[in-house]
Order: sequence, then structure tokens, then C-alpha cells
Amino acid sequence: MPAPPLSDLFRVFGRIGILSFGGPAAQIALMHRELVETRGWLDEGGFLRALSFCMLLPGPEAMQLATFAGWQLRGVAGGLIAGTLFVLPGAAIIFALAAAYAAFGAVPLAQALFLGIKATVVVIVLQALARLGNKALKTPARWGIAGLSFLAIFLFALPFPLIIALAAGWGYAAATGTPLPRTADVAPPRTGRTIALWGALWLGPVALLAAVGGGLLAQLATFFSKLAALTFGGAYAVLAWMAQEVVTDKGWLSPEQMIDALGLAETTPGPLILVTQFVGFLAGYGASGWGLAFAAGAVTLWVTFVPCFLWIFAGAPYVDRLADFPRLSAALEAITAAVVGVILNLSLWFAAHVLFAEVGALRAGPIDTIAPVWASFKPRAALLTALAALMLLGLRWPLPGVLALMAGAGAALGSGAFFL
Repeated sequence: MPAPPLSDLFRVFGRIGILSFGGPAAQIALMHRELVETRGWLDEGGFLRALSFCMLLPGPEAMQLATFAGWQLRGVAGGLIAGTLFVLPGAAIIFALAAAYAAFGAVPLAQALFLGIKATVVVIVLQALARLGNKALKTPARWGIAGLSFLAIFLFALPFPLIIALAAGWGYAAATGTPLPRTADVAPPRTGRTIALWGALWLGPVALLAAVGGGLLAQLATFFSKLAALTFGGAYAVLAWMAQEVVTDKGWLSPEQMIDALGLAETTPGPLILVTQFVGFLAGYGASGWGLAFAAGAVTLWVTFVPCFLWIFAGAPYVDRLADFPRLSAALEAITAAVVGVILNLSLWFAAHVLFAEVGALRAGPIDTIAPVWASFKPRAALLTALAALMLLGLRWPLPGVLALMAGAGAALGSGAFFL
């Protein structure tokens, strides 16, 4: 089919950005519905190959998937539109929330509103997980990979990169077939030029801030650039390390501020890694007030997301060629199956933190998993979750209306302090 006009990309990816609540599972499912099922802009195989590729990269996989989809549809311009619009709504909300938080501390009304959204997100994530699993788990072997991946990360806390590497290795080794001859020559992409351009856009400002003695801004740019290159597996994979660095080692935030930052980022649209923007904003505010706060938030956003465009624009031209190599294709299919198990773990982790005020840890021998404190169960949060399930799954009401209704229901049921 012909490539959609840029105006359609603005409209569709703007809608995706506004509705991208619920973490990567819900965001990926939303893009699948919009781009594959509803409009047919991408085919099923291409979408899953792109997803597997994005899961191999550092950074937020859903944002990078949006960028990849935009690139496939309209080249670099389409990728910029899709990736930017995926991030922009959440970034704007984070700026507003961070400013309110800095000015007023805890915001009970906002937290109460967010409780209703969190309850809805629990349902969205589980629904999205079922859809993604239905698409990716086509054989008993893929079901086995997904199950083992879930157990590895949920019970034994194995590192995400190790799980992905093991799945890819198994898929590669178990595949059969030989590379297919290419039927047409493909012009080599200008990869070197792409890397040079986007590398300069990313690291140039970092070097400039360091050269002029940028102080906190240079420190933030350096630290979050390093994090951008190491964030394999999404934000959850590096949250513990980031919290230790910004709280214990650098003293930019207090432990309470770090927890609040994560809670607010979880309930906004866009990638959870936007928590870095909140951290940067509060660090700047604590050091020198409003001016440095907004500058620090902007710098953190830049070094967090510009690398994503580098990874996609440099690597995307090679993804479709993987179909010519059965073993590589099988490795990516195994990775996709493993991702289903990993997202199931994230779904349970998120649900536990919504439905329980305290979530501890259970460690016994090799087992290292979450352990909700049952006495801290939140009956009102459970009631809101059931109400969201009725609206979304039973009545099949549209998501924007459900989110608005659930935010109002959360505010009506009680203060945020009780739930969070």
C-alpha cells in the first residue's frame, strides 16, 4: 500500500502518544492495533521482527518501536515524528507534575487521580499481554521459552540481558535451513554518516557542557548518557542502579523523592524511563531553583532519547534482511517469546505495587522474588481494578473515556496517601 501522508502520521502517532499508558506491554499492543490491525500500515511479520530488534537495543523498546515504524513508513522524517510524539505528551506531563511536586511536595489530589489510572493500567497490561502472547507464541517451543523466561526473572531474578541471550542462542542453535539468496541488490545504507550525525547530536552537547564547566548539568548529561547506553530491557532493568546512584552516591534526591518519581512516571503516558526527566528536574530545583530545574529536565530528556534515534536509524535498514537468514530469524522469534515471559513478570510487579501498600522481597537460596505484605492489601484499589476490568473487558468502553472515569473514581474514593 502507498505510504501514508505525514499528516496521518502526526494524527496516528499523536494519538498513540497520548494513550500510551501502561508500560511497554500496553504500548506495544496499542501500536499493533493501530498500525497492523486497524490500518494495515505494517504486516505482522515485519512488526514482530521490529519488536525483537528493539528489544535487543538499550533504551525504551516501545518508543524505539514507534520510531522504527515511522521510519518504515516515511523514512527519517517519519521516524522523528513517531518517536517524538510518543515521548512528548508524557514529557509535558512530567514537567508539570515535577513543577507541582517541587512547589507543593506530595499532591494528594493528583495521587488520588492517579490511583484510578493505575488500576486501569493493571487491566490494560494484562489485556495487552494476552494479545501479544497470542501473536508471538505460535508453537510449544515458544510457549516453553516464554514460561522459562518468566520463571528465570520472576523467581530467580536473572539479568534480563542473560535471558535474552539464552533465548537467542537456543533459537539460533535449534533452527534449520540455509541463508536464502537475495533476489535483488539492496543499496547499502549510509550507516557511517548516520552514526556520525546522531552521535554528534547526542554527545556534542555533553562535551560542550563539560568543556564550559556546566556543573550539575554536565554531571546529569554524563550520568544519563551512560544510563542510555546501558538500559537494556527497559527502565525496570536499571531502576535499582539509578536509585542507588542518584540517592546514595550523588545525593540528588531523597529516597522518598525517588519513590514518588517512579510512582508519577508509572501513571503518565509514554515510556517509564521518563522518570529520568523527573529526577533531573528535582536535582536542578534542589541545587538552584526553577531555572536550573527546567534546564536540567531538558538536558536529561535530550541525552535519554536522542540515542534512541541513533540506534534505530543506524540499525533499522538491516532488520528486514534478517528474513533471509533462517537462523537469525529463529533467534529473533525466540527473543520475542522470551519477551512475553519478561513482560508477564513486569505485569505482576506492577499489579503488586498497585494492590499492596508494601511489597517486600522473598529470598531463599537461589529464589529472589517479590513478596507482597498481605496485611497491606488495598481493598479500594482492588475495587477500582475490578471496575476498570468491567469497563474495558466487559462493556468494551473506549480507553480514553475509561481513563477519565477511573481518574475521577480514584479521586472520589479517597486520598492518595492511603493508596500510595
